[in-house]
Amino acid sequence: MILHARYDSREVTASARKAFLARFEREVDPMGVLPAEERATRAQSLRRAYFVRLAVKSRQARARRNPNH
Repeated sequence: MILHARYDSREVTASARKAFLARFEREVDPMGVLPAEERATRAQSLRRAYFVRLAVKSRQARARRNPNH
């Protein structure tokens, strides 16, 4: 908590966010042959799909915990 009080949170986590996005870029273009713009577009699409899958899994887990809702 002290770290985030003293420094900008985005600055502190910048390298982690960069590595996270790089993971998706490697998945869509493991050989590094796509143009940078196309690779970035596909990586963003894959990232969105990743978070949609997380949301679905979260919803399913909540439904299992509380079947009356």
